[in-house]
Amino acid sequence: MKKLLTLGLLAFACTARAQGVLQFETDNHDFGKVPEGTMATYVFKFKNTGNQPIVIANVQASCGCTTPDWTKTPVLPGKSGMVQAVYNSAGRPGVFNKTVTVTSNATEPSKALSIKGTVLTKEEVKANLTPAQLAQSPHLVLDRSSHDFGKMEVGQQPIARFTVKNTGKTPLVLGALTSACYCVSYRTPPNPIAPGQSQVVELLYSQRQLGEVSNVVTITSNDLSGDAKITLRATIARDLSGNSMVKESGTAVPFK
Repeated sequence: MKKLLTLGLLAFACTARAQGVLQFETDNHDFGKVPEGTMATYVFKFKNTGNQPIVIANVQASCGCTTPDWTKTPVLPGKSGMVQAVYNSAGRPGVFNKTVTVTSNATEPSKALSIKGTVLTKEEVKANLTPAQLAQSPHLVLDRSSHDFGKMEVGQQPIARFTVKNTGKTPLVLGALTSACYCVSYRTPPNPIAPGQSQVVELLYSQRQLGEVSNVVTITSNDLSGDAKITLRATIARDLSGNSMVKESGTAVPFK
C-alpha cells in the first residue's frame, strides 16, 4: 500500500509539473525615433521550453493605437511562436510607451510585453536630414484626388479604388488612414511599394449622414514631402427605388 501511495504521489507530481513554458527572446522593444505616419511593427519571438503545448488565448493591447497579432495554433514543446505589436503613429507625435498582455495556459498565465519610442513629425524628420538624404525619400502619387460615389442608400458600403505609385527612390510604406467622420476604412498592399511600382488601395465608405456629403481623408506614409489627401463625395438617401444606381469606382452597379 505504501509503495502504491508513493507511486501515486510521484505520478501526481510529474503531472503537476507538465506544463508549457513561454520563453521570449525579449519582453521589451525600443523603436527609437519613428517618423509620424508609419506603422511601427515589432515581432516578439518565443519558444516553448516546457513539456506541454502552449495555446495563447488572447493578446490585449493597452490602447487602441496598438494592434496585436499572435500564433493562433498550439505551440508544441521545443517549437517557436510569435506575438506581434503594431503601433499606429499617425497623429501621435511625441513619446509613447505601450504594452500588450499575453494570456495563455503556460506556467506564467499572463505576460506583459512592452514597446516604446518617440514619434517625430515629418518636419522634425526633415530638419535632421541632409538634402541628399531627403532626395532618397519615397514619393506617393495618386491617380486622382477625389471620388464621387453618386447616389447611395444609408447602409450601403461602396468601395473606391485608387492607384498609388511610388515615384521616389526608396520603398513606400503606407500608414494609417484618418478622416473627421470616422466613416472610411481601407485595405493597403501587404508589402512596401518599390520605387517606380504601383499598387491599388481600396477605400470602404460607410457614411450614414443623409443628403450631399463630402469627406476628406488622409493617407499617411513615409513620404517626407507630406501626406496624401482624397475627397470622397456622395448623395445619400434613406431609400432608393429599385432602378437607382450606385457608383462604385466609376462603374454603375445596381442595388441588390
